[in-house]
Amino acid sequence: MDNSEFRRQAHKFVDWMADYLDNIEDYPVKAQVKPGDIAAFLPDSPPTSGEDMDTIFRDFQDIILPGMTHWQHPGFMAYFPANASPPSVLAEMLTSTLAAQCMSWQTSPAATELEERMMDWLRQLTGLPEGFVGCIQDTASTATLAALLCARERLHKFSTNHSGLSITGTHTTYASAEVHSSVDKAVRIAGLGSDNLRKIPVDANFAMIPEDLEHAIESDLIAGCVPTCVVATLGSTSLSAIDPIRKIGEICQKYNIWLHVDAAWAGSALILPEFRWMIDGVELADSLVFNPHKWLLTQFDCSAFFVRDKAALIQTFEILPEYLKTREGDRVNNYRDWGVQLGRRFRALKLWFVLRSYGLEGLQTHLRKHIGFCQNLAQKVEEHKDFELLAPHPLALFCFRFKPAGQTEADLDALNETLLEKLNDSGRLYLTQTRIQGQYALRFVSGSPYTEQHHIDEAWALIQNMAQSLTKK
Repeated sequence: MDNSEFRRQAHKFVDWMADYLDNIEDYPVKAQVKPGDIAAFLPDSPPTSGEDMDTIFRDFQDIILPGMTHWQHPGFMAYFPANASPPSVLAEMLTSTLAAQCMSWQTSPAATELEERMMDWLRQLTGLPEGFVGCIQDTASTATLAALLCARERLHKFSTNHSGLSITGTHTTYASAEVHSSVDKAVRIAGLGSDNLRKIPVDANFAMIPEDLEHAIESDLIAGCVPTCVVATLGSTSLSAIDPIRKIGEICQKYNIWLHVDAAWAGSALILPEFRWMIDGVELADSLVFNPHKWLLTQFDCSAFFVRDKAALIQTFEILPEYLKTREGDRVNNYRDWGVQLGRRFRALKLWFVLRSYGLEGLQTHLRKHIGFCQNLAQKVEEHKDFELLAPHPLALFCFRFKPAGQTEADLDALNETLLEKLNDSGRLYLTQTRIQGQYALRFVSGSPYTEQHHIDEAWALIQNMAQSLTKK
């Protein structure tokens, strides 16, 4: 493809992109296909000769698009949002065109220095104390793994990277019973072992109980274990539980344990002064992560990972063969040494575009709108005689179930599972499920930049009508 053809195709693609966003509501929010439907249209072998872009793009629309779940759809109320605002999309187009591999300052000085500044802007916007520095990771899962590895290495004066874990004993990690599964995965990858992850009981608000945490640590010490890391959660995935950072942090300081705060979704709400209570005691944390790609209108992937001890992070990950040495040395940040990845995308550009396009006030408006949507709808659910809320709901997520009279718990589980499937099969709404104290629950999350009040009202009407249809004789 020469540059003139590239220009022609690019204009066509941008027109399609704008039309897609204008008409996204016309698509079924969840892909209405069965396993294997898309693969059936794809040849078993790659083409021998090249094909023209018009044909390829037509196949994209005819084959791929029907198999896509539309995350920006106003009826997408599953998982957590993955925002993609127009400024972020434009920045990603430039990022793809530049195609820079930003592993070190020298490989793209602007990418490194913009990332430094964007991380400090985020620190200021969220109220994190001075002294927290960081970099942009791909996801919170990667950031959590980096935190666990750093906790492990600092504990043993950075020796286990060389000697391994065979002579260092059993390393224990602690998190609430509501912790995200990425922590389970991280302790496996870090060599700490999922059998050594202690799930601490939670209180009536589903927050970690600090006294139970300390008891678990003391029990492990008596047993000869090595308490290594505590992961506190701000905004758990199932139901947005908030762990008490200050009390947990005081325990971690007492026993010299790394404290990592997983605020992947809820951390964005820290730009709202009324939610700063969530990080009371954050100065006691060693690391924190939150994802602008979830709720701050920034294209996936963009995960902000902060640490208090920059030197410990670098010492954990730095490997410097001759071919990676540059004359700037330690006068600059080389982000290849701040995490697992060597190669790095230019993620800071889209964050810069978003923060400048919306400003703090625009981002605050976006978050407050969706928090209001969910708080108001949760109240309606609570007031309805045939529905019930199953957990506190401080932000833009609530959990509920359909509970008509005369049903056993087993019946209610089956009834709500059927309700979820029918809602998702409608193409108008997409929800996900969880279990809360053993009860099957539906999760309702609002966050799409295209969702307005009438979409919330239509979703609630659909939920009620479909629920009632399941109980008619």
